[in-house]
Amino acid sequence: MNCFLLIDDHEVVRSGVKTVLLELFKPCEVYEAHNDKSALEQLKARSYNLVIMDVQIPDTDTTGLLDYIKVTYPQSKVLIFSMTPENIYGKRFLKAGAMGFVAKNSGLAELQKAIEMVLNGRIYMSNTLLEQLVVDMNGNRADNPFEKLSSREVEIVSLLTSGKSITEISNILSLAISTVGTYKARLFEKLKVNNLVELIEMWHLYNNTSGKAAV
Repeated sequence: MNCFLLIDDHEVVRSGVKTVLLELFKPCEVYEAHNDKSALEQLKARSYNLVIMDVQIPDTDTTGLLDYIKVTYPQSKVLIFSMTPENIYGKRFLKAGAMGFVAKNSGLAELQKAIEMVLNGRIYMSNTLLEQLVVDMNGNRADNPFEKLSSREVEIVSLLTSGKSITEISNILSLAISTVGTYKARLFEKLKVNNLVELIEMWHLYNNTSGKAAV
């Protein structure tokens, strides 16, 4: 019998995915966590076949949590289920050890396919992400400046471009306001933009629906 752990800060999302899992993979057990602290408690309590986790969770270093799971609980496969940009976060988390990345707007059939593949030891990638990787390998894609940023920097860029203020980002990530301000200034310098409008334009340039950078 499969045992699942859902890590997501939205109760509605956890409830919906839990209902799907209980119906499609019965009999199974499904447990929930809303941040890294509750996730660690659940991980210590029992063994899991699959951990399904979001990327942006308040008060949680999801990259660090993924690393911890892969090292401490290698038998637990990890599938990312998130609304974050696939073309930026997908490759990043696959390289970090996740066995798949599914966008939350992919649909039930795609989620089921991803779960089944990962449970069977196979890596899941959407057609869009797979196409992007092929183009990258062929050297025909413009360099994506966001891929050179750290996971924390990408997280802050994502929040800034979604309209969050420095204070809101500080609360979401449990960072000092001054720290977020420093990140923002360094990001502007690294990406060679002068203001938030230019940052948003660049973000959309490398995060279009086709998964390809405009050239």
